[in-house]
Amino acid sequence: MRKLTKEQKRDIRAIAAKRDEDIDFSDVPPVLDWSGAEIGKFYRPKKKPVTMRLDSDVIDWLKADGRGYQTKANWLLRNAMLHLTKEARISRRKVALRGRKARERKGKG
Repeated sequence: MRKLTKEQKRDIRAIAAKRDEDIDFSDVPPVLDWSGAEIGKFYRPKKKPVTMRLDSDVIDWLKADGRGYQTKANWLLRNAMLHLTKEARISRRKVALRGRKARERKGKG
């Protein structure tokens, strides 16, 4: 991300100093229908620098496409995390369902 210019910083200070009532929104109609809104589209998790020891062939493979190997590694790890947490939720749900069915069978017997 590029640094802000002096003019941009000045504009930000001027806007921040205004009260909400003093901002003119007449050229922006209010949004009444949010059905097409996308949740989290611009969310970017905070990045944290880490040191990892990876096999050299894994590093070579990540770097094979050129720049962005850390982003690629993060993407792979995130997808694995989401997949595994989804599987864990499904597994917990199945266990709970089996337990409920077992309790129902005991109650009928």
